[in-house]
Amino acid sequence: MQNLAWKSFVRKIFDIYFTRIYIIKAFVIALCLCAFIYFSYFELTSLLLNSLFAFLGFYLLLGEHRAVWFWSGFFTGILWFYWISFSFVYYDLAFLIPFVILGVALIYAFLFWLIGKLSSCIYVQAPLLFGLNFVDPFGFNWLKLQLTLLDSYFSTTSLVFGLFLLSTALLKALPKWFKTLSIAPLILALLWQPPTHLTPPVLDVALPTIHVPQSQRWDAAYQKEAITLNFSLIEEAIANKKELIILPESAFPLYLNLAPKLIDALKTYSQKIAIVTGALTYEENQGFFNSSYFFHQGEMQIAHKVVLVPFGEEVPFPAFMITIINQLFFDGAKDYQKAKEPFDFVINKASFRNAICFEATTDTLFKGNPKQMIAISNNAWFYPSIEQTLQHLLLRYYAKKYQTVIYHSANSGKSGVILP
Repeated sequence: MQNLAWKSFVRKIFDIYFTRIYIIKAFVIALCLCAFIYFSYFELTSLLLNSLFAFLGFYLLLGEHRAVWFWSGFFTGILWFYWISFSFVYYDLAFLIPFVILGVALIYAFLFWLIGKLSSCIYVQAPLLFGLNFVDPFGFNWLKLQLTLLDSYFSTTSLVFGLFLLSTALLKALPKWFKTLSIAPLILALLWQPPTHLTPPVLDVALPTIHVPQSQRWDAAYQKEAITLNFSLIEEAIANKKELIILPESAFPLYLNLAPKLIDALKTYSQKIAIVTGALTYEENQGFFNSSYFFHQGEMQIAHKVVLVPFGEEVPFPAFMITIINQLFFDGAKDYQKAKEPFDFVINKASFRNAICFEATTDTLFKGNPKQMIAISNNAWFYPSIEQTLQHLLLRYYAKKYQTVIYHSANSGKSGVILP
């Protein structure tokens, strides 16, 4: 009898969660919630289309069965983050790619499912969905549902996103003759525009476009070529009378603090132009750091990364598990070390917050509302994919949120000046 009961339970779960209509509906919802990323990737961005797809995605999701929530999170996790698995190729762990994609999808499937499980009431689901913006699995915060409104008729502030969800919930939940009430929060969301303080770039900056494959980046045979390329870009910027050149993360593929000849050369160049470049740092009794090096008027400063990439630069688990995981998958390599506080460079009396890749898309690095930020990235880990597009969208979101001008230099990504 116990065996029959168990089989009946499993069959019931299977029948609910593998209902074709639920899966199809969830896939359509995920497509709507992810459309803005792919429109941007293919340079087909439209305010009207992004507004409509965002509305349709949330409208179809709210009030649905928990199975629909589960699959919506599952497909959204894949469509937003399938590229995370690509980096495993460079650790000789390509066989893990399908498992990583599945694992990421299941994490977001669980988060969405939890909302559907806690309540079937739209008026409860909507606030919970709003709260999902503040849930960062293992410290990874790139699922910002407010981004769906970035290139739409609405702003991306929490207030507008809340009004947008409220309007969508009211339209779906209210009886026929009361649905017009949903227009009020929608109009407020359309009319509310946060104050924008246009801060023009304060320096003439060189942001060279670099496309070095990740398979080549740390190849010892390529090191000399990388250094030659960096110096040629600096000389070109000097010839063009630029005030600052920003080279990407890991532009110098070595421990730069242990290369005195390179440091001397960069100090000499810095008499003519300020230089920011990415490289690694090794400090005895401390360990390894992912760093930005700043050269100006013959002097050097080093700023270490503050927020590390989960599972890329640190394993976000207790110490005993970190050792086991690093032994199993990363040949015993140790996690990177990190700085305690963000660091600001000062160039011609202007202050610039330093940020390295992932941390430029975290609130931590915007502590104190910096007016300018220098962000360096190496997106070659995930090329080709939508990762570069998603990062650029997130940088735009944070630039607007904190009214910060971001000078972004990326290898195999989108470089440029991002205004609020």
